[in-house]
Amino acid sequence: MRDSFDAVLFDNDGVLVDTEPLFLRATQELLDTVGVRVTADDYHEISMRRGRSVFDLASAKGISDEEILRLRERRGRRYSELIAEGIRVLDGVHETLESLHGLCPLAIVTSSDRDHFERIHDQTRLVRYFDFVLTEGDYSHHKPHPAPYLAAAERLGISPDRCLVIEDTERGLESATKAGMSCIAIPNELSRSGNFENAHSILDSMHELRRLLGFD
Repeated sequence: MRDSFDAVLFDNDGVLVDTEPLFLRATQELLDTVGVRVTADDYHEISMRRGRSVFDLASAKGISDEEILRLRERRGRRYSELIAEGIRVLDGVHETLESLHGLCPLAIVTSSDRDHFERIHDQTRLVRYFDFVLTEGDYSHHKPHPAPYLAAAERLGISPDRCLVIEDTERGLESATKAGMSCIAIPNELSRSGNFENAHSILDSMHELRRLLGFD
């Protein structure tokens, strides 16, 4: 498959690092303080599938925009605390990046804000493998809009149809395919029930990606 792409673009949370459960936990804790219960199914449907915010549940209960803004800020601080407790790099990531490094351009395209992203990767040493990183604020619209991946292709100077994307969510898959890119899905525990029928392949782990790309 290596002849079919000129660059590989990786999502971050849930693909490289096991941070989705931490973000969900921080969200649940803060919304619980105003009587809004968020389940893993809610998070999957609203955030991972539709690319919207679970804070919409708070709006639906009549909580003001000002209070939601305060809750978001507190959620961000709580998420930072959970990141500081330790981040797990997902199985097979180091080996896959080591195999790809130097063979073609690599980039991370994430919806994370820059501060959280840097806090995460201060612990992982993964960024050294990548040519660049795009975080929130580096593109015009969020996933599932194609803008994040189109911005990456433009920066690389590579046609979108020569870019391979690695994603774990339906919103990420939609973003990649709308950008005209092939996408391999590696769902995690929170996204495994999603519909990935438009993916080039659906894998169980990054170890399988190494085999698919011909490194094992």
